[in-house]
Amino acid sequence: MFSSLSLKVIIFGFIFTFFSSFGQSFFLGLFNTSIRDTLLISHGQFGSIYASATLLSSLILVWFGKKIDNINILKFSYIVIILLAFSCFFFSKISSIYFLFFAILFMRFSGQGMMSHTASTTISRFFTRSRGRALSTSWFGLSTAEFILPVLIIYLLTIFEWRLIWITISVLVILFLPIASFFLVKNLNLDSRETDSKNNKSEKKIKDWKRIEVLKDYRFYIISANMLAMPWIATGTFVYQSFILESKNWGPYIIAQSFMVYSIMSVITLFISGFLIDKFTSRKILIFMNLPLLLATIVIIYFNNPFTAFIFLGLIGISNGLANVLGSSTWAEIYGVKHIGSIKALTTALMVFSTAFGTAFFGILIDRGFSIEEIAVISSVYISISLILLFTIRSRLNPVKI
Repeated sequence: MFSSLSLKVIIFGFIFTFFSSFGQSFFLGLFNTSIRDTLLISHGQFGSIYASATLLSSLILVWFGKKIDNINILKFSYIVIILLAFSCFFFSKISSIYFLFFAILFMRFSGQGMMSHTASTTISRFFTRSRGRALSTSWFGLSTAEFILPVLIIYLLTIFEWRLIWITISVLVILFLPIASFFLVKNLNLDSRETDSKNNKSEKKIKDWKRIEVLKDYRFYIISANMLAMPWIATGTFVYQSFILESKNWGPYIIAQSFMVYSIMSVITLFISGFLIDKFTSRKILIFMNLPLLLATIVIIYFNNPFTAFIFLGLIGISNGLANVLGSSTWAEIYGVKHIGSIKALTTALMVFSTAFGTAFFGILIDRGFSIEEIAVISSVYISISLILLFTIRSRLNPVKI
């Protein structure tokens, strides 16, 4: 059972991960066609702008994200909320490729980057004994958004101009989030922890790594290689969903409908993975994270039936559910929680960078005539290599005891 404060922290994480969706690739990808038609640009041009803006946002995140280790959670959340509201409003004003660059930069930084970073860091630091369940529950927010928003936005785009949708989102953010944050985390500080004296004692025996020390640890790079597979491959899929639809002749609504399966599988996996992580640790579950993603690439290579879209995104959803929880809990288990904000700023920035890479990489390959099947082959090779490397160090992932 969670205490009253613990429940508030989880709800805070749920809300922030839900609202992070406005800066996520699956959501921005829904406006791909509208923006390209407005600015008269190609898939590759859009991808290059998207990638470069995302890359810059990841660099800013490395610096800004670490400040969560030194600022009261409520004050920090207010800063992030203001950034997100401004970013959504700015996005509605896109009128040139220069506006597009900065709009994507702001959305990726404030939405995908800072909203998810604030949620996952707050929960990773606060929870110890039940970190897995807390993280999995909070990430239901993003899964809920992935379930509801694609079909909703596709429908709204048939009624309203896309700019009006973004203005409405901006108003919703600035009206709802400050009030919710105040009631949920006003009593939370940097030293607040889940009440469990036995666990707190065991936590003190684990070395708290500084970010500079983490960067010197070879395990960090192998784990990161696996962590980054899901972001760049899924981002390419989401941003260029219209290209996949055209290539496979699946019809205009198949991907949007398939997102429901993706979301359902993410939710189921989140629910199960939280308990598995608390029972077996993240380090033992990590090796299984990208296996469904690998199967998804095989599906896209060999099958063309519209029904396979549901299998394809369902498998990605399973890996996504695992990645969302493991992406926070693994670092806390191995490197401790004292400097988790600084470490998470780095790993979140790497995640954002990987989405930039995925967008640019997919866009370049598409413009050069690669089929979606050939792109899937390249993706499967990357996943396989990173899995093999992780398998070789699976017995050396334990935290350093002090």
